[in-house]
Amino acid sequence: MAVQGLTPEQVASFERDGYLIVPDALPPAALDALLKETQRLLEEDFTLEGHPLTKFQTGGDDGEEHVGDEYFLGSGDQVRFFLEENAFNPATGKLSKPKERAVNKIGHYLHALNPVFADITKSTPSSEKFAGSVPVAPIARSLGFRDPRCLQSMIICKQPEIGGAVPPHQDSTFLYTDPPSAVGFWYALEDATATNGCLSFWPGSHKTAPVRNRLMRKAGGGTHITPNPGPQFPTELQSPANVIEPSDEDDASKYVMGEVKAGSLVLIHGNTLHKSEKNLSDKGRIIYTFHVIEGEGTVYDEKNWLQPPAEGFTKLFA
Repeated sequence: MAVQGLTPEQVASFERDGYLIVPDALPPAALDALLKETQRLLEEDFTLEGHPLTKFQTGGDDGEEHVGDEYFLGSGDQVRFFLEENAFNPATGKLSKPKERAVNKIGHYLHALNPVFADITKSTPSSEKFAGSVPVAPIARSLGFRDPRCLQSMIICKQPEIGGAVPPHQDSTFLYTDPPSAVGFWYALEDATATNGCLSFWPGSHKTAPVRNRLMRKAGGGTHITPNPGPQFPTELQSPANVIEPSDEDDASKYVMGEVKAGSLVLIHGNTLHKSEKNLSDKGRIIYTFHVIEGEGTVYDEKNWLQPPAEGFTKLFA
């Protein structure tokens, strides 16, 4: 029988470290279905014809390199494909890998539009393959959410040999509410290891790393990273005595590697500093992740890069 929510010990661990690994959150049958659907999306739904060849870029210090074209900005209620920077031949500008091996991520409305991936967040999955999955809504309730809303979802492929590194970052930079409330639900669909680019975390950084910046829409189009004028911590964590300075965020000695087996769920506080290295191995690292924000008592900014669909962000509680 599926565990209903988190145990008090798990909640305490999450509150202490800012992340939590939940093993065996998805059963083998669900993993098989999700990986097959990922492959179908890459082989059948993804076509280069008419595709703008949008690369997913995490951006430099000024944020000017971050992806921000209309294909990206209009993906909040769509399922779209974003390419890996290293999948292109720098001399010709053309793909140097087969299209299925060139995709960095697929997003951002899988949780609503794709019936296979939607089963993860449903209270009652439509497929028996998800029987035994750890249900999502009780986890959100355990973490104190009153009105949890799923606002975006992604398959991240971390392709063999070319999967790019992701520098230290906080999810609330990209999915900001006032006050901050984002929590990431990150599922390993394949083993995530030190050699294929697993996550690493700075334990406890959610209490001392302010959300100093935000990814926002520019008035004339595109996106940029800009200073955050709003609260930099959730209400319960306001005004820590000591804060992590931006110059210290790259300190490798502070990070703990989070190797996990396929089927594991990793919960990530929106303020927690985390990163992943390049995948230089011959094995991929496909994961599925979605993010939840608090819909009660928070404000979602109209300048955020991601804007809600007409029906609003997806409720986890009926």
